Amino acid sequence: MTDEGYPDRQPGVRDEPGSDRARLLLGGGLAAVLLAVIGASGGWVLAGEPDRPTAPPAAAPTISSVEATTPAAALPSPADDRPTGTRTTTPAGLTVPQVVGTDFEQARRELRDRKLGWRLVFGSGSGRAVERTSPEPGTRVKRGVTVTLWVAGPAPAVPVPDLVAQSCSDAADDLVAAGLYPRYRTGRQGPVTAQDPVAGSSARWNDPVTLTCGEEPATTPTASPLPSP
Repeated sequence: MTDEGYPDRQPGVRDEPGSDRARLLLGGGLAAVLLAVIGASGGWVLAGEPDRPTAPPAAAPTISSVEATTPAAALPSPADDRPTGTRTTTPAGLTVPQVVGTDFEQARRELRDRKLGWRLVFGSGSGRAVERTSPEPGTRVKRGVTVTLWVAGPAPAVPVPDLVAQSCSDAADDLVAAGLYPRYRTGRQGPVTAQDPVAGSSARWNDPVTLTCGEEPATTPTASPLPSP
């Protein structure tokens, strides 16, 4: 009796079970390797080529723009509109009176009325007239400025007034009015207790008179020694 499905098998001969198992394992291994190769090839195709590094874009050339600056027209200086004429200014204040040719005492009174100072310079000629002044007559000056008067002749004589017992300030005013000037030996406070030269003496204009002002210190009397017994 033969099996139609297995023509190669001989009757009475049985196949070895080990050889069939080896063939199955070998066929399965080949199939696994083939599937792995196919899978790797398909993945490489699907993934495509790796990205190539792209070169940086070329920088566009920059064109520097140069602005043309037009110089502004020079404005005229305010000084250009000023008049070219010379203008002189005089200081504000009083003016030196015209006293040249007048008596020096009259000239002194005019200066005193204008709140100006004076200084007398006597000459070696004759007469009491003022020859010149400094500053000159008509010059604008401020209050308190001293005006020098040059007198033609020498200083005239003047008597020394009595100043004792007056206040020191009143005595000084009397000396200035008489043409003299004060000097102070002990200060300017209190009454005049002494003067030099004394009252009635003869002096000349511009001569000094020394004043002693204030209470003189009281002198302590010295006790005389007792006689010995």
